[in-house]
Amino acid sequence: MKKKIIIIGGVAGGATAATRLRRLSEEDEIILVEKGAYISFANCGLPYHIGGVIKERDELLLQTPEAMEAQYGLDVRPFSEVIAIDPTKKEVRIFNHQTNEHYDESFDKLIISTGAKAIVPTIEGLSESENVFTLRNIPDMDQIKDFISKNNVQTATVIGAGFIGLEMTENLIHLGINVQLVEMASQVMSTVDFELAQMLHAQIEMHNVKLVLGEGLKAFQNEGHQILLSSGAKLSTDMTILTIGVTPESTLAKKAGIEIGFKGGIKVNEKLETSAHDIYAIGDVIATTDTILNHETNIPLASPANRQGRLVADIINGYPITYPGIQGTAVAKIFELTVASTGLNTQRLDRLQIEYNVIHIHPNSHAGYYPGASPISMKLIFAPNGKILGAQAVGSDGVEKRIDVIATAMKLGAKAQDLAELELSYAPPFSSAKDPVNLLGYTADNMITGKVKTFQYYEVQTLKKNNAFFLDVREDFELATGKIEGSFQIPLHQLRNRLKELPRDKTIYVYCQVGQRGYNAARILMQAGYNVYNLDGGFKTYKIANYQSRVIEFKSKSPIPTDFQQFQEFQTEIIEVDACGLQCPGPILKVKENIDKMKNGQKLKIEASDFGFSTDIEAWCKNTGNTLVDNEIKDNKVFATILKGNEQSNPSSTSIPTNIEYKEGVLQETKDGTTMVLFSGDFDKAIASMIIATGAASFGKNVTIFCTFWGLNLLKKQKKVKKHGIAKMFDLMLPKSANAMPLSKMNMGGLGTKMIQSIMKEKNVDALPLMIERAHEMGVNFIACTMSMDLMGIEKDELFDWVEFGGVASFIGASENANMQLFI
Repeated sequence: MKKKIIIIGGVAGGATAATRLRRLSEEDEIILVEKGAYISFANCGLPYHIGGVIKERDELLLQTPEAMEAQYGLDVRPFSEVIAIDPTKKEVRIFNHQTNEHYDESFDKLIISTGAKAIVPTIEGLSESENVFTLRNIPDMDQIKDFISKNNVQTATVIGAGFIGLEMTENLIHLGINVQLVEMASQVMSTVDFELAQMLHAQIEMHNVKLVLGEGLKAFQNEGHQILLSSGAKLSTDMTILTIGVTPESTLAKKAGIEIGFKGGIKVNEKLETSAHDIYAIGDVIATTDTILNHETNIPLASPANRQGRLVADIINGYPITYPGIQGTAVAKIFELTVASTGLNTQRLDRLQIEYNVIHIHPNSHAGYYPGASPISMKLIFAPNGKILGAQAVGSDGVEKRIDVIATAMKLGAKAQDLAELELSYAPPFSSAKDPVNLLGYTADNMITGKVKTFQYYEVQTLKKNNAFFLDVREDFELATGKIEGSFQIPLHQLRNRLKELPRDKTIYVYCQVGQRGYNAARILMQAGYNVYNLDGGFKTYKIANYQSRVIEFKSKSPIPTDFQQFQEFQTEIIEVDACGLQCPGPILKVKENIDKMKNGQKLKIEASDFGFSTDIEAWCKNTGNTLVDNEIKDNKVFATILKGNEQSNPSSTSIPTNIEYKEGVLQETKDGTTMVLFSGDFDKAIASMIIATGAASFGKNVTIFCTFWGLNLLKKQKKVKKHGIAKMFDLMLPKSANAMPLSKMNMGGLGTKMIQSIMKEKNVDALPLMIERAHEMGVNFIACTMSMDLMGIEKDELFDWVEFGGVASFIGASENANMQLFI
């Protein structure tokens, strides 16, 4: 039977419902009514377009009205606002913003998908402030971008540190704007607990964001250029973005007499039906139940809204489907960190007075021996019977994967100890044989079965006041990272032999760095008759939780040129270089090649994937008279900015040569050469000599390589020369070129060399002949020992044309001006 279905609102829920309805029935009349111009856009991408991470605005527009009508046969009505619902007559009143006309439209089924609206509190001075914005849709985004482009915004203030507030903070920093982040609560990101939020606080302040916690917004002053906080403190600002939160846009439903539930959301049942017959509601506007405690809740997230849109279409078409509620699984990017969570946090459980256990662990994202492993701080919350109540994680890699696994396990009814039994994919680049999720399961099992008792970071201060006995089982060198004052230290490997030093009449509170050695110590002590508690998550959790906020001072910035021609000239002063994938000394060579072509005062920005470059570039700049402006590691890459010359340099100034130093009031020339004797004919040693030579040359040193005996093979250009006698015998035994040289170890009849060459190619390391050619181009002087050539029957024609020929005097002459000499 043909149905007439009206959907109020597009975007995630409404647009999904409309397209699913059409796929299920070609007969139904489906009308999508949207009061704005944009029926389907990527709401979550708005901050990233403002920050320039998402370059094209059109990439956020997922569907246009015309495209949806053509593809799905829908009646799409943009700029049309439903202003009233009559559940009895089953009609809606619509106002067309383009024609200024009102009209009524009947329905058989109605879906309310009006979403949520930004919370804008009644604040003194807000109406007089034209530099205050909210961010909820495309027009909001356009206004913010337009304001930034037309005004010299030096400092922006973000009010509210939830998902949107944190994303806006990062993207404003990306634009080079000073940012003040104000949050009324004692932490950012309320979905995670305080100790994990502290990791976010540290990361945010690392990017020079002025973080103001525990402060509310009281008033705007000076037409929005000054903010008065609840404490009386004042902040100066060029613009403010309100991201205090959102509230369900349920005004229509309230006026229609539809029942309203938690936080003003439309109350729905498991069929997504409202209290009015044939009227459904989905998305951010509804109050539904959480799947963990079956309590009423409202969690505005895109993924559940999409899911509800699909389900309501199925339900309307008679499929026996129910919506079980929402679990609240979410993820966000906070600069280099990822924060993810699912289920409930301990703050909510405490308010509900529900008993729970907690586990903190700090495993690596993948096998520690494979490059690039990074720690993940994880928290698991579970009931005494093992039911998983929630999980949280913060790290730079593999975070959301682990939370998704736990979210799935929760959905399927797994208990905390069951996580140990999950068979998860493993290879060194991706995980460990014991995945972090498995480790949570092992730890939970130990707690549930009584193999260990734990205490929490927030109990330490009370225990100290009560003169508790703390046992630190870390090694001596670890103490430099901090400790619990008054602790007694016995490294774990010494514990069994020093038990007599511990009091038997006291409870032992043991701790290590992350909790694992503390657990091992607890097992030793428990079996020796001691009453023991292990610090959950170790000293690392305690230290993170006690992070002290820094004082942030903003530096004044030069105005961003608004004139396009000026902006182009401004941009040309910076050279950008991508050295990712290059191994040492490739990135340094890239720097030298570009710096040599630049003028004093110009800047070079370079990114490299080799972390060693971070140290190399500091030494290079120091030794070459250039200035390292920035040097940081983020997103698993090194980002460096180099100013050619020193900070006082200008295009007309000249740099002091690096081989001059100031001593006792006069400038004296110093030795600044490098000489190397290459005696070895081994492939690996030849590579080492080329890396050192090109590295030294990139520092501006005069490099001479004296090749003698087997080292002469480095200089062969693979040309056949007719020989006789001993010379012919040597010719048969010696490699034909540098690429044919054997490995010093594990040559395996030449197979070893082939293996190394294959790995070099895979890792983007230049082949040896190319290294030699590059060294020559950089001015490295190659001298072939004529005495060795004569003894071994090597002809001049066999060697590269640019090779010089000489004896020991040539080497000694070069050595006179060298401050580094190597024999390989």
